Amino acid sequence: MILFNITTKIDLDVHDVWLNWMKEDQLPRILGTGCFTDYKMFRILEDNTTDGITYAVQFFANTMGDYFDYINKYAPSFQKEMKDAFPDKYVTFQTVLKEV
Repeated sequence: MILFNITTKIDLDVHDVWLNWMKEDQLPRILGTGCFTDYKMFRILEDNTTDGITYAVQFFANTMGDYFDYINKYAPSFQKEMKDAFPDKYVTFQTVLKEV
């Protein structure tokens, strides 16, 4: 099992719109690529949220091949959509993990 984690801190002024967009549009479409078997979204609990709220989205893939299919075929367009919809309103980083 491969876990692809995307952690994003979203500015408060666009948080509600972003969260709805992620849940109703972006995440279902990413799952619809067929590269992942499931996903889960978590809010990271923080003491200080004055500059934004942080989320971790975890996508589950059966193989590294499935993960690379997503990265090579689909990720650039999904990343562009987010950049276009929420310019300068978030910071994000990605991590890939393998179940042991």
